[in-house]
Amino acid sequence: MKKTITLSRWIFGLVFIFSGFVKGIDPWGFEYKLLDYLHAMGLDSLDFLATFGSYFLPFAEFIIGVGMLLCVRIRLASLLGLLFMAFFTPLTLYVALKNPVTDCGCFGDALVITNWQTFFKNVVLSAMVLLVFFKRPEIVPVILGKWRYYRTAIITTIYLSLVFWSVRHDPVIDFRPFKVGVNIPQSMKMPAGAQADVYSNTFLYRNLKTKEVKKFTDTDYPWKDTLNWKFESMGESVLVKKGYTPPIHDFQIKTAPGDDVTSFFFADDKPTFFLVAANLTRSSLKKQGQINGLAVWARFAGYKFVCLTSTTGQRLEDFKNQAHPTYEFLFGDEVTLKTVVRGNPGLLYLRSGTILGKWHYNDLPTVEEMTALVANVIK
Repeated sequence: MKKTITLSRWIFGLVFIFSGFVKGIDPWGFEYKLLDYLHAMGLDSLDFLATFGSYFLPFAEFIIGVGMLLCVRIRLASLLGLLFMAFFTPLTLYVALKNPVTDCGCFGDALVITNWQTFFKNVVLSAMVLLVFFKRPEIVPVILGKWRYYRTAIITTIYLSLVFWSVRHDPVIDFRPFKVGVNIPQSMKMPAGAQADVYSNTFLYRNLKTKEVKKFTDTDYPWKDTLNWKFESMGESVLVKKGYTPPIHDFQIKTAPGDDVTSFFFADDKPTFFLVAANLTRSSLKKQGQINGLAVWARFAGYKFVCLTSTTGQRLEDFKNQAHPTYEFLFGDEVTLKTVVRGNPGLLYLRSGTILGKWHYNDLPTVEEMTALVANVIK
């Protein structure tokens, strides 16, 4: 029994540490996921909680995990872990049944699992923390004395330092598909022989004699029998089997009228720069002068420099009047743009669709640094 208790404590602690760490070093990404949850559940009025939750929840997971693993305040750690699971296990069951979001976000972008996998994972973790909580008097710490607390303090300080860095820069570890070195068009392709999604379709046909409308499936719909049946409409398609999904599957660049110009930029073997500002109404103007300078430099050097945003209409015009940009605007999906660069804005440097550089607005290179970088790559 002692081995089972120890193993449960270790597994629970490590899972919570990992979950809290990967979300903690990407607070912007977890905030976007919380907003997805709130919007999917019709709780838009609670958007203000997303920012707080993006810091508090990962920190709580991390600290609970450290307490469980190092046997620091084991009674409190196991109690908090139990309360945590008591809340999130029913929630993940609801998410699995209703599917308001396709990715739970419990491990950030580091490990994507389905909603049902998340629920079953939580059931197992709940059993483990229950065992630890009720058997805690039998647990003897491996490390006795104050060293447990010193070690916990050091680990927590390192964690908080990495979180603070990630707030003002891109995450210290990039788990997203838009990493430096990735070729975007190649990452959007389906490999040869890859299984596509399988859907079950229904068809509604009207019997020309009885006037009855009947539902058919892919295997038996009477599309050839035009003497007896007339097509009425398509029913809802249901996903039967999930197929392969490319790492990048929703990256598009569009003009204001809606023309897709993605391939135009990926075909260019010259340096191309995308200023990525998912939402211009929330975009920082802190480095706008430096950005305008980079755009002017790129234009005179013969390189493309455009801003990718989801903001349109009057809000876009308001931004132009305020920032006086020296670059043009093209448009993309807000969620995708938030994934590309966490900063709002951030800068992306590509050649032939390959990402060669990526910067948060706090880390933007100067014209001199960019000139040297481009010259080095071209050589």
